[in-house]
Amino acid sequence: MKPYPSCSLVTPTYNWPEALELLLLSIKNQSYLPNEVIIADDGSREDTKLLIQKIQDDFPVPLHHIWHKDNKNQKPVIMNKAIASAKCDYIIEIDGDIIMHKDFIKDHLSSSEKGVFLYGSRVNIQESHLKTLFDTKQIHFNFFSKGIKKRGRTLRIPFLAHQYKKEDKRSSKLRGCNISFWREDFIAINGFNESLTGWGIDDSEMAQRLINVGVKGKRLKFKGIVYHIYHPEQDKSHIHLNELIEKETTEKKVTYIEKGVDQYLKK
Repeated sequence: MKPYPSCSLVTPTYNWPEALELLLLSIKNQSYLPNEVIIADDGSREDTKLLIQKIQDDFPVPLHHIWHKDNKNQKPVIMNKAIASAKCDYIIEIDGDIIMHKDFIKDHLSSSEKGVFLYGSRVNIQESHLKTLFDTKQIHFNFFSKGIKKRGRTLRIPFLAHQYKKEDKRSSKLRGCNISFWREDFIAINGFNESLTGWGIDDSEMAQRLINVGVKGKRLKFKGIVYHIYHPEQDKSHIHLNELIEKETTEKKVTYIEKGVDQYLKK
């Protein structure tokens, strides 16, 4: 078996400590731990900071909290700051409202290869199940669990995962809540595009630039399983502006953007 690369798990969060707590509990439950966890905090209140400080006491790996002042949705900015601070070669990115299967980290690292980024899917936890979820601090799910949709996505069958081939076109199935890539590739394209406004498109636009420099995408299915906690949809009033940027990135094969991670890297 090949050795796994060193790994930084990076997750954005904003004012939802209840969800973040379940995510962190699911990290502690991993069969293979990341080398560090970085919380990219887009301006949360004090209760998020207090939760992180409490969990840091007995967390099995270094748990870092990167915070900046709340200035509406600035996910690309805080993610760039977090990944600039990462000490490891490989980045696994999940959302702050995700609960991971116990083999999630192992699945991403065992599938990692140079010149490739990985993307997985998610099982949705229904709104009707939220009270039970938070009251019991539930982090274990399976095909028969109550309160979930897309049950087929709960199935972990590693030998079936090998049927998926590398792709040189961006898939419509790509979701930023479950993606991994090499830090050096991320830096080569200057990270997330901070010209994007509000929620949405930042992960797919970044992935398109990875493809434009020759990094191939590969779908993780039957491995890399996550459970997404229900929440109301984000404001999409600005998304058409982001879609125009993404369209230009695709059509003009943009590889490097002006406003990105380079601002936060140590010279």
